[in-house]
Order: sequence, then structure tokens, then C-alpha cells
Amino acid sequence: MSGKVLINCAFGKSDAERATIAFLAASAAAASDRETTMFLTSDAIQLATKEGANGIEAAGYNPLSTFRDALMENGGKLWVCPACAAAHGLQAEDLIDGAELAGIPRVIEYTDNGAVTLM
Repeated sequence: MSGKVLINCAFGKSDAERATIAFLAASAAAASDRETTMFLTSDAIQLATKEGANGIEAAGYNPLSTFRDALMENGGKLWVCPACAAAHGLQAEDLIDGAELAGIPRVIEYTDNGAVTLM
């Protein structure tokens, strides 16, 4: 791996363009042989569920699901904020393969170990 990248995303269906750009950046980082993790909070946690990315297509972009799929196919990870998941009634079994509940302590540890962070 060439390095570690952490991308935070708080947007989902409520702002398809911002959500798509975050996943576009993450899929590009993963395709560039970087250890890539996305930390999903707020509305973005739905994007880690089996049907959560369906139908999200910002004007001028490919569907968000294509970027999410590319991220996962290139070894990327999705970390879902546990507090956000609880607030929205999501559990670990609702998430796609490669997604998991991971809180702020894990994010901080990841960045302490040299990850570049993008918002």
C-alpha cells in the first residue's frame, strides 16, 4: 500500500452530490493502491446498508452505488458511527459486506497511524 486515507462523509440522499463526491474520492484512493476507509456519520450511514445507495444519482455523475461498489472491490472499508446507527435504528447485520460499526476511538487510532484525512 502507498499510504492510508480516511474520508469522512456525513451526507446521503439529502445531498446526493456531496455524498457522491466523497465516494468518488474514496474509490479513486482505493484504486490507487491506498488503504482507504470511509467514516460514515449522520445521513451517510444509510449508504452502508444493502439498499441504501440505490437510486442516488447526482446530476452529472454516475450513480453513487458504482463508486461504493468500486471502493469495496478495491479493498476499501466503510466504518459506520455506532451512535449514529443506534439513533437511526441500524444494526451491524443491516450493513453490506466490508462495512462495520466503528467509533471515534478507532478513527483517532487510524489517523494517529499516519492516515491522510479528507472531509
